[in-house]
Amino acid sequence: MDTSAKVIFLEQCGKNQGYRDTDIRGFRPDDGVCLPSGPEVIQSEVSMKAVSKRVAIEGVEVVYSRDAGRYLCDYTYYLSLHHGNGHAALIHVPPLSCWFSARLLGKALQVIIRAMLEESGNTQA
Repeated sequence: MDTSAKVIFLEQCGKNQGYRDTDIRGFRPDDGVCLPSGPEVIQSEVSMKAVSKRVAIEGVEVVYSRDAGRYLCDYTYYLSLHHGNGHAALIHVPPLSCWFSARLLGKALQVIIRAMLEESGNTQA
């Protein structure tokens, strides 16, 4: 990701197959599959598309995504969605930089998480 980018991706789903690369410790799921008997795709119960349309953060673009990539993030997200029965979220954030400060990231995450709670029906957000 471009270090000057101010784009946050809200991932809608995790995918079960297609994991070809190993992680830093050399792990790769057998046959590139998270759960051999699991569904191909698991959707989050939170509509990330609705959240991405709802939130407005000055200087930050919030984008809906259906592909977290076939690496550690998607693998972990798929398993989280599976074990949580769809109650999980994955927010891809850019690295901190002189263009994207920790303060801005914190503000953005606060707005996004509040919108996710509202979208999921949690009225105590």
